[in-house]
Amino acid sequence: MELLYFGDKGWGDELFFATLMTIAVSITAMIIGFIFAALFTPLKLSNNKFLNSIGNAYTTVIRGVPELLVIYLFFFGGSGAIMFVASIFGYNDYIEINAFLTGSFSIGIISGAYSTEVFRGALQSIDKGQFEAAKVLGFNKYIYFFKIILPQMLRLAIPNLSNVWQITLKDTSLISVTGLVEIMRQSYIAAGSTRDPLFFYSFAAVLYLMLTFLSMQLLNRLETKYSKGY
Repeated sequence: MELLYFGDKGWGDELFFATLMTIAVSITAMIIGFIFAALFTPLKLSNNKFLNSIGNAYTTVIRGVPELLVIYLFFFGGSGAIMFVASIFGYNDYIEINAFLTGSFSIGIISGAYSTEVFRGALQSIDKGQFEAAKVLGFNKYIYFFKIILPQMLRLAIPNLSNVWQITLKDTSLISVTGLVEIMRQSYIAAGSTRDPLFFYSFAAVLYLMLTFLSMQLLNRLETKYSKGY
C-alpha cells in the first residue's frame, strides 16, 4: 500500500487529483449534454421534416460513431480548424486546444445524443391529456412547461439519465489520449513509473466503481423523490 501514500513516497495525491479531474469532466460533459439535448429534443419531435431530419442526423451519427473517434475529431480536427481560421487573419503559429475543454465538449456531444433520446422518449410517454388539459385551462407557457410537463418528464427521464451518466463517467477514460490527467491517464503514468500495471489499473477500476456506486445512490434518491405519489 506504500504506492498509495500521499507525498513523494506514493501516488495517492496524484490519483486523488486525477479523480477530481474525472468528476469535473463528467459533470461538465453532462451539462453540455443537457444543453445539446435541450436544442435537439424539440427538433426530434418537430413536425417539420427538415428540422426533424437535423435532430435525427445528430443522434444517429453521434451514437453510431465510436466515442474515441469523436474525441480525435475534435481534439486534432478542432486545432486544425482554428488554425485555418487564424491563418486567414495572418496568424500562422500552432494553436493547441485546451485538453479539458476538448474532452468535456467531445464527451458532452456524445452525452447529448443519448440525453436527447431520453428526453424525447420521456415527453412522448406523458399522457396527451396532460397537454390538452393545460391548453384548455389557459395556462401560460411558463406554468405549462415548468409546472406540468417538466416534473413529469423528469420522473420518466431520471432512470435512463442514470445510464447516460454511467456512459459519460466511463467515457472520461478515453480523453487520456489528449494528455489530460484523469484517472486512466494517471494510472498509466504510475504503472509505467513503478512497473506495476496490475496494481494501478486494478485501483483505477476500484475508483471508477466507487464513483459509479456513489453517483447511483444520489440518482436513486432523485428518482424516489420525483416518483412520489406513483
